[in-house]
Amino acid sequence: MSYSSLADPRVDGYFDPSRLAVAPADRTHRLDPPKSMVQRGVRALGNSLESFVVRMSVHGDPPFYDTALFPWVREVEAGWRLIRAELDRIMPEHDRLPNFHEILEPVKTITTDAQWKTYWLTAVGVDCSENQRRFPETMRILNRIPGMKNAFFSILSPGKYIPPHRGAYNGILRFHLGLIVPEPKEKCRIRVAREIRHWEEGQSLIFDDTFNHEVWNETDGLRAVLFVDFARPLKGALNALNERLISMGALAPAMREANENLQQWSKEFYRKDN
Repeated sequence: MSYSSLADPRVDGYFDPSRLAVAPADRTHRLDPPKSMVQRGVRALGNSLESFVVRMSVHGDPPFYDTALFPWVREVEAGWRLIRAELDRIMPEHDRLPNFHEILEPVKTITTDAQWKTYWLTAVGVDCSENQRRFPETMRILNRIPGMKNAFFSILSPGKYIPPHRGAYNGILRFHLGLIVPEPKEKCRIRVAREIRHWEEGQSLIFDDTFNHEVWNETDGLRAVLFVDFARPLKGALNALNERLISMGALAPAMREANENLQQWSKEFYRKDN
């Protein structure tokens, strides 16, 4: 996973598309513009690949997807209370959970505070076994998601704001299952392109994170979702190619570092259990 920030589009806390540095649906913007001819060539290839993915997508190219398009969503939602019960066991340790940027260094482009906590369950190139064995029901349900690649609990503190950014590659789609949603739920929301949605406990959102997006928790409570990246359904044999491209992410330096960071955190966090 990689992230690129965009300009702050808020006016008195409200989204104003005219203040974005780029159009809300633009996918070509990156925080780190290429500096060399080689970098420009790699970026151009990446943009061409994303355009090809759009053309080959089974379910079109909306910012948010109708969850009914994915038959497994109903089964995952049916088990949300089992997932919530396992999450509740770790929530008393909330302050000791790792900040997102402490595991995945590129996230520092969008957050560096202690208001976005994570609990990792699976990731490309990352050993999450210590966490997995403590969440058997959650893992059983996660394994029903075709093409599931990354999964963790994403916990936002009261007042946390995540500025506009975009993901690294549109061959992945993102699934959020609401687990803890404080009231008023309308103030706990996400904007993707020009659409704004809010979470509800036991219900799901699926979106393409390569669209410009941002997140607010303007309540007094913690917000927690099950955060899952899965392979975007493509036509024909392209699914297998897409899976291989995503799996290559394990070779990225950022993911190798993420594995090291998670192992160090796990060693300290579970010291009392050993």
